[in-house]
Amino acid sequence: MATLKEKRTCGQRCEDFGRFVWNSDTGTMFGRTPEKWVYISLYYVAFYVIMTGLFSLAIWTLMYTLDPYTPDYQDRLTSPGVMVWPPTYIEEDVVLSYNTSDKVSQRKMSNCLSNFLKPYNDTSQQSNRNCTRGEYFKQEKFEAPHHTKYSCRFTQSMLGRCSGLDDPTFGYNGTMPCVIIKMNRIINFLPNNGTGMAPHLNCTILSGHDNIDMIEYFPTNGTFDLSYFPYYGKLAQPTYVNPLVAVKFHLVKERKAKIQCRVVAHNIAYEDSYEPYQGKVVFLLKALK
Repeated sequence: MATLKEKRTCGQRCEDFGRFVWNSDTGTMFGRTPEKWVYISLYYVAFYVIMTGLFSLAIWTLMYTLDPYTPDYQDRLTSPGVMVWPPTYIEEDVVLSYNTSDKVSQRKMSNCLSNFLKPYNDTSQQSNRNCTRGEYFKQEKFEAPHHTKYSCRFTQSMLGRCSGLDDPTFGYNGTMPCVIIKMNRIINFLPNNGTGMAPHLNCTILSGHDNIDMIEYFPTNGTFDLSYFPYYGKLAQPTYVNPLVAVKFHLVKERKAKIQCRVVAHNIAYEDSYEPYQGKVVFLLKALK
């Protein structure tokens, strides 16, 4: 029968631990001599220095191969998205609803547009250029200050009756509201594949045809002028602003309609069911009494 192991007291255990920390008989600390501890420390210092150097070299090599002005991979951005302002969403649908007899409702819509157009006022656009209309503004070199490229001027006044300058309510005090359509940016994108034909906005009524008497576009014909393309990125063009098209709808009768506004160009897709805002935007516009 095996002999039971003798139970050690707390004092004996503390004595054993102290001998493990420093053993004067063998001259070891934590089981190793000071000389071995020096060798181990030098090994791990060298190991982590080499690992840090390899990691830093890998990051430097990666950053060296990246172009700070253009993303390497943008294969999903074949066609720009389209947004409408004021952006009011009910679940997944865009619903622009306001009350013609409620000033709070009107002010909510007009304030949204006013805030959106602040970067387009004359003061903000002073640093941008008056570019030649109808031509691409291609820039091979960084000739603007601070190693940047020039941007073309787009001012609020170019939106005519929907600029908010003459009518700060943007028509929301009655039945002729304005909406603003913006096409999102894609670096180096040339609408119509560089054929020289400017994309334009076309709004069609999907339902409620009798409730809209007339549609007006600003600028004329709803054109996104070619001078705002190509876009070279935020770093290259820090003062760039998206070209806009404003649309004024004349509501009548029930004053309610479902509308699709599409940017028309050969290389802008709009029929992808998985990308509802690609090349177009659909919204419900209604003026309550």
